[in-house]
Amino acid sequence: MATEFENLANRILTEKGRALGEASRAGLEALLKPLREQLDGFRTKVEQIHHTETQERASLREQLQLLAQLNQQMNDEARNLTRALKGDKKVQGNWGEMVLERVLEQSGLRKGVEYDLQSSYRDREGQLFRPDVVIHLPEGKDIVVDAKVSLLAYQDYLNAADDPGRLAALEAHVQAVRDHITTLGAKDYSALQGLRSVDFVLLFMPIEPAFMLAFQHDEKLLGAAFEQRIVVVTPTTLLATLRTVSSVWRFERQSENARLIAERAGAVYDKLRGFVEEFERLGSQLELTQRTYQGALNRLTQGRGNLIRQAEAFVELGVRVRQPLSRAIIERAGAEGTVPTGSQAPRLPREGETGAGSSAEPSNEATSAG
Repeated sequence: MATEFENLANRILTEKGRALGEASRAGLEALLKPLREQLDGFRTKVEQIHHTETQERASLREQLQLLAQLNQQMNDEARNLTRALKGDKKVQGNWGEMVLERVLEQSGLRKGVEYDLQSSYRDREGQLFRPDVVIHLPEGKDIVVDAKVSLLAYQDYLNAADDPGRLAALEAHVQAVRDHITTLGAKDYSALQGLRSVDFVLLFMPIEPAFMLAFQHDEKLLGAAFEQRIVVVTPTTLLATLRTVSSVWRFERQSENARLIAERAGAVYDKLRGFVEEFERLGSQLELTQRTYQGALNRLTQGRGNLIRQAEAFVELGVRVRQPLSRAIIERAGAEGTVPTGSQAPRLPREGETGAGSSAEPSNEATSAG
């Protein structure tokens, strides 16, 4: 019985330990695998962002150089085209929109995502408006870009044969810009359904010399535009503004990615905390199991009347057993040599007697068995 109990206890502890070890290993693997995948994904994303930013910084210098060349080329083409337009306002408008689209394509913004072309909006009275470009900003804001500026007077200024004609054309050019600012300021884009928090409108002039000529001749023109929340831009200044907007969107996407990573890291941390709590609970249960095992072992081996000593007394009295108890458990119980052998061995106490006070001779059965 002691051997079987010991073997059973050892087998139970071994199986429990193996099962708990496998369960702990499986639980730890299942918990750490998502964390490892998240960290690998985070590292890959950071490397991609760093690689992309390095490429963008490397190409920024080249783009700035190309921008100066492009600006000069656009000015030359615009001057030639202005001479060729022959006063056709419709063609001028289409050409201005084409230049605007070209600037947008080089800004890094995505059509249909960060900006929209020729979108339709209606005000509270149902009147239809079609802004040339609506640029979307983070946090629910928009910027309207208008490119419909008449350059007929500027063409006359370039083609004037004398100073009086050139001065008259210049005055007409400044007045055309002022009139367009007034007309554009009268449009309440903030009241249009679908546009979000329009703080100001960008007035796009596709020819920089025309812009510089008008605002150098009339210094109050720029202030008048600001009073009506209008900013006059050229291809160079608009491209710089759009590049800034593109950078804002890029940082916004990076912040969103960082927020998602932080949320997933928080979820992994919560899972880890739950696992640690279960692991601590498992440790407490193992300690309780160890104390229970030690208590059962003490009942077997401790005290003068422990079970091992009494079982060995049967053997000393001549009871035949197939296999003796292990030497270690006998020595632990202190049962070896406690009961004399042969004819001097005392008989086992009978029912109703105490083993310590009995000194009678062994019974015939015990003697015969001896």
